[in-house]
Amino acid sequence: MGLPALGYHRPVMLQEVLTAAAGRRRVVDGTLGGGGHAGGFLAQGAEVLGIDRDSAALAESRARLGSERIRYIQSSYGGPEALAAIHQFRPDFILLDLGVSSHQLDDESRGFTFRPGAVLDMRMETHGPTAADLLNSWDENQLRHLFVDYGDERRAARLAREIVRRRGRERFSTSDHLVNAIRSVLGPRSGPPDFARLFQAVRIAVNDEIGGLARTLPALREALAPGGCLAVISYHSGEDRVVKHLFREWSRSCICPPEQPVCTCRGRALGRMVSSKPIGPQPAEVATNPRARSAKLRVFRVSDAA
Repeated sequence: MGLPALGYHRPVMLQEVLTAAAGRRRVVDGTLGGGGHAGGFLAQGAEVLGIDRDSAALAESRARLGSERIRYIQSSYGGPEALAAIHQFRPDFILLDLGVSSHQLDDESRGFTFRPGAVLDMRMETHGPTAADLLNSWDENQLRHLFVDYGDERRAARLAREIVRRRGRERFSTSDHLVNAIRSVLGPRSGPPDFARLFQAVRIAVNDEIGGLARTLPALREALAPGGCLAVISYHSGEDRVVKHLFREWSRSCICPPEQPVCTCRGRALGRMVSSKPIGPQPAEVATNPRARSAKLRVFRVSDAA
């Protein structure tokens, strides 16, 4: 079986992911998207459980990949239905490709873009507060933490104050409102890299992406068959910190405080990191797909012991 043609979304680090998944037979793609990675898993002979909370992505994957050796679930990878299905599936490989797809970024109706006039939505699903709701209701301190924690913005306090001031005159509803607030604080030389970074920060907050990741990774590890692997591709420093911290902790045989004289924790490592440093995309891939430039792939292999 050859790899399916790619139209909806170009999968990042496809070859690196397929190398990590070589020989695996029951694979969960927890962020299915357009099915680029899942198509590769199928081509390698695996049975796949594909999960995505975006109905459009699932429809595209169904059309491209069909129904042979693949099952689809509409849910976030950390949703109760998804976690129950993953545990029942008993996978030997799980992939999370975090962030949003190129298709979602390019679809102005989804509100992820900073193109002029785009609605401030940014929700992965069709329910819950939008980006506009967040920007119009969060207090100055909450907004400051958002831009510090998720945007690494040194002028976060000024930006939060400016948003509160501007929304007092006119509620935020389109990308222009946030872009203009950013420009007023960062200056006229600010541009797309600043907008992309700060819009991403708002999107992460809207979807609780980092909090959800931290809560769900342990459950995914527990669902793996002995010797199975959990692979995560992250695009944001906050996401990568969560993954790195947990993978390192799971690799330690003792997690008791250093000053504690007697070990009272699990007393064994839960597995090991496949490599101490993250895997990045090859230059040729970045040249053809610039959105891959910030991607980091980390892989954790659970112990062979049941």
